[in-house]
Amino acid sequence: MNYYQNDTVHRTEQRDHSIKMDNRKNLEITGVKEVDSFDNEEFLLETVMGYLIIRGQNLQMQNLDVSDGLVTIKGKVYELSYVDDHHQEKAKGFFSKLFK
Repeated sequence: MNYYQNDTVHRTEQRDHSIKMDNRKNLEITGVKEVDSFDNEEFLLETVMGYLIIRGQNLQMQNLDVSDGLVTIKGKVYELSYVDDHHQEKAKGFFSKLFK
């Protein structure tokens, strides 16, 4: 086995991350690593780009294929937001200086 063959064996697959929303009712998300929690008002997904929170009303998981990283959600979507530790620390530092 040469060097290049060995390198391809140990390489991990990096999935793309995309979000497609139709009329705020149908959501298709790729690049999902894990579904951490969900109910009819909130989903917490671990994606290749970080944690994603989806908030809405009457949310239902229509499709879950973690091997392909695909999740489909149906319901009225109010909010999509990424949880990023670095931005939270900066905001905390800013407000702590402001209210000192």
